Amino acid sequence: MNIASVALLVAAGFLGGLANALAGGASLFTFPALLASGLSPITANASNAFALLPANSMAAWADAEKIPPRNATALIILACSMVGGILGAVLLLETSARFFQLMVPALIGLATVMFIFGKRLRQFLVRLLGVGEHPKLCASLVFLSGIYGGYFGAGLGVVLMAVLSATTVWDMRMTNAYKNILNVGANAMANVLFVAMGMIAWHETLIMILGTAVGGYMGGKLVRVLPAHLVRIGICWSGVVMTAIYVYRYWL
Repeated sequence: MNIASVALLVAAGFLGGLANALAGGASLFTFPALLASGLSPITANASNAFALLPANSMAAWADAEKIPPRNATALIILACSMVGGILGAVLLLETSARFFQLMVPALIGLATVMFIFGKRLRQFLVRLLGVGEHPKLCASLVFLSGIYGGYFGAGLGVVLMAVLSATTVWDMRMTNAYKNILNVGANAMANVLFVAMGMIAWHETLIMILGTAVGGYMGGKLVRVLPAHLVRIGICWSGVVMTAIYVYRYWL
């Protein structure tokens, strides 16, 4: 690996960790950087999931006091996320390299759209379902979200936030805290399979983890001074540009 690739991975990891701490959307930086370092799309996807797991776990731990009560419903929802994550990882293993390569622009574009319209998605689901508890629907939608998370993962937090906001009566901070737990659950189970199957590019992944750790730490310091809406605009534009680049590279 040359110096330019190392610098790219550290920089993308730093931006991803910063984004994760401030607004989310880390994969819109980290996944394209792993592709640019020369990894195949499937290997880059698995490595990206592993690289972001520590940062996501820290986010879940940081707000652990606001996690909803550990009752049967909450545990069932977590189990649905974890089982979905495993199934998504299995689905990725069954996907041909060529087909996944063709899916990359669409997946990055979908993640970008979900990030841009995440708040509107939450509002739409709340209006559609009405305010109240919908435990069975919540578990079902979390399961489907977990499959997506195990398969690709970018934008999973946005989807889970929308699902929980529409199907529970938890306040926003409690919803966000449990969203982090479900995110980690789905990705941790997928990563077990990725590691077991030898799908992680360890050199690139460990370099990126270093960048995400520094970026996450800095984001924690900057969260009170950087305008969140400006950070979100930057992340959105990054997603749009990356989508355009990979449409040109893989589809044209």
